[in-house]
This record gives sequence, C-alpha cells and structure tokens, in this order.
Amino acid sequence: MAAVTVHGALLPGRTPPGQDRWAATPHGIVVLDGATATAPEVPPAEHYVDTLLTESTTRLDTGDDLPSLITEAIASTADTLGLVPGAAPSSTVAILRWTETDIEAAVLGDSTVILGTADGGVARLHDDRLASVAPAARRTYQERLRQGHGYDDRHRALMATIQRNEVHARNTAHGYWIAEADPAAGHHVLTTRLPRTHVRWAAVATDGAQRIIDHLGLSWADVATRDDDELRDLLDRLHRWEAESDPHGVALPRAKRHDDKTIVTWQPDQR
Repeated sequence: MAAVTVHGALLPGRTPPGQDRWAATPHGIVVLDGATATAPEVPPAEHYVDTLLTESTTRLDTGDDLPSLITEAIASTADTLGLVPGAAPSSTVAILRWTETDIEAAVLGDSTVILGTADGGVARLHDDRLASVAPAARRTYQERLRQGHGYDDRHRALMATIQRNEVHARNTAHGYWIAEADPAAGHHVLTTRLPRTHVRWAAVATDGAQRIIDHLGLSWADVATRDDDELRDLLDRLHRWEAESDPHGVALPRAKRHDDKTIVTWQPDQR
C-alpha cells in the first residue's frame, strides 16, 4: 500500500489526561471524545475511552465495514467493563480508514472528519443529532453567555439539566446515537466513502478544537500540513484564545471555558 503520513496532537482542557483519545494503525485513525460528567449521577468516561480505543483500533485492519466495527467495539467494551445501557459513560467516535482504492470515514457524536478533495474543495462528515436534545436549555445557556453572565451557578445548573436530558435521549430513535453500552448505536453511525485519488488530505477533530478553528476562520488545508509539534502549538493557541480572548464564552458560546482538544491529520506520502 502507498505510504501515508499521520500526525496528531491532544490537549486536555483541564487536568491530564482528559477524556479525548486517539490512535493510528497502518490503515486507519480512531479519535474519541468522552463525555464530561456534569450531572453527579453520570459516570466519568476515562476508563471507557481507554477500553473503546483499544477495541476499535484492534478491529480497524480486519476489513469489517465501519458500522459493524463500531458495533463490535462497543459491545466488547461494555462487556469488559460490565456496563449497563443508560447508566454508562459515553463517547463520540470518529474513524478514518484507507485502502489502496478508497478513503472511508465514520462519525458517531459531534466529532468531525474533514476531507480535502482533489478539486480543491472541502467535504465534512459531522453528526449534529446531539444538538436536538434539550434545545430550549441550549438556547438559554448560549444566550446567557452572549450576554456576559459567564460560567456561573445558573450556567452549571443548565448544563446538568442538558446532560440529564441527554441520558434519557441517548441511543433512541427520537434522540441521538453515541458510543455507550448499547451496541445498536453502531448501526446508526454516519459514513462516507470516496475514491482515494479524490482525497488530498484529511483531518479528524473533536469539537473542542473544531469549533474554535471554524470560529476563527482558520484553514483546514493549512492545518492538515502541520506536524505533531505544529499541531500541539495550534492547540495551545486555541487554548490561549479561550483563556485570553473569550474567557466567558461571549464570542463563542460553549459548555465550558476549556474543552479537551484533539486533531489528527492524514496525507498521502508525496515521495
């Protein structure tokens, strides 16, 4: 198979290691974003994302279709950790996989795969179903941030309300689908496939990085050319922007001041 170059960086929003994870194999990339527990009854996701990352990457080179791969990885993770649907941690899943002829991508939850196409365009695969949960509470917290109220007690209460609603709507036909303890979520993953010759570069990003890059109008084509150190520098820059330019979420309303941030890039080897 033709050689490719993969670079990546991760920056926790708070105390390391955070709840983002990523890994690459000879044929693919997996990026996870574990859900932060705001409501006290929602368990933390650190052990979950560690296990799900292993279960996903070990299946990447098997040739299974991506929905089946994610389904099996969720099932094995739930079994290993003894998890029960509705009372387990959760995580987004974003996968990029390549063969000699094709580029495949899959997303579950609000991480994003960005593909630079041969005609100079940019194609995105993004799952926005989570945003349909508790829309009134989301509008309220975003408007309060725009008005300058910041991350106060009322904001934290709204976020706990949203998270409780998310737990009830998780992996249901009228809610959204996410990696948790119900393997059926894998059958609802969003996917795309392009001929490999149609893709010049790719980036996989968690929302903590993607939303700020888009807000600042940065070029994803430029992001895709950066090496590990340059990607880490970029994540540091995004973190500083949050802290210094928008500490109260006025310009870019978001659930918390600093989220975990991950970017992984792919390019065919030009040698």
